[in-house]
Amino acid sequence: MAEKGCCTPSAPQGGGPATLCNVAADLTGTTGRHRRDCVPVPGGKAQLGTARPLIAADGEGNPQRRTIRPLWWERGATSVAQFREFVAATGYVTIAERLGWSFVFHSHVPGGAEGTLGVEGLEWWRRIDGASWHHPCGPDGAPAKDEMPATHLGHEDATAFAAWAGGRLPREIEWEHAARGGLGDVHYPWGDRHPDDDDFQPCNIWQGRFPTHDTGADGWVGPAPVLSFAPNGYGLHQMVGNVWEWTAEPFRIRSASVTARRMNAAAQGRRLLKGGSFLCHQSYCHRYRIAARTGNTPDSTSAHTGFRVVYDAPPT
Repeated sequence: MAEKGCCTPSAPQGGGPATLCNVAADLTGTTGRHRRDCVPVPGGKAQLGTARPLIAADGEGNPQRRTIRPLWWERGATSVAQFREFVAATGYVTIAERLGWSFVFHSHVPGGAEGTLGVEGLEWWRRIDGASWHHPCGPDGAPAKDEMPATHLGHEDATAFAAWAGGRLPREIEWEHAARGGLGDVHYPWGDRHPDDDDFQPCNIWQGRFPTHDTGADGWVGPAPVLSFAPNGYGLHQMVGNVWEWTAEPFRIRSASVTARRMNAAAQGRRLLKGGSFLCHQSYCHRYRIAARTGNTPDSTSAHTGFRVVYDAPPT
């Protein structure tokens, strides 16, 4: 089956980064009173990409090996409690809050999605006024719970938090090395066995028929708490599934081919995300794998996009 387009909706262009920029630059180098929840991830020879690509057009193949430094990683994606701590300390206002809306999955819209605006070709994504990190389904939905991943965050929001916390977003090779947990060139943080809809659900993805029926066989029909599911060999939770994670790098295809150059030109300005989300399924978007990757405009926000922070030095 041909791989369909990815499930990351992009905000319409027009209010670019210069319009949206607020206090992020002022936070750079300013470490807040952030309560880290870290584990060490060893350095050494790390692999970027895979010798067994499943979506070659995304640039998963042609593995490279480089030496990287050891890092301290947050065990889970940044939680609502952690992000709330940041906002209380700094007064930061996220991109979604400044725009006044964000993308919510159609079946999660309180009262139903009828009458809301959708994304052409990705009609399950609906523009919901007032949706943001503290009300992820919109103002008529329940407030975000502390243990859940902070979502509806753009790349600028993620980098602002990371700077305040004294950390940064990871590079792609660092992310893949950490996700593999010492297992080598495997598809997933636990190995090569594919999740299914029946009896093997080691991560939070979709089960059933996308986009109309999620059976919730893994226990969740939306995002799960950041420390749910078993950790990998380095003690990291949910490196695949649950929420996409922003990285420090632009999105580009690692190839010198004419096709890759054309795709890179079209993707200029997009930032790299890793890990997939609770909306991924093998039949639709098989990007909940370590080598899988996608890109999005830095001001795009949605209910399945968050981030994770890494630190170059151990906690003091």
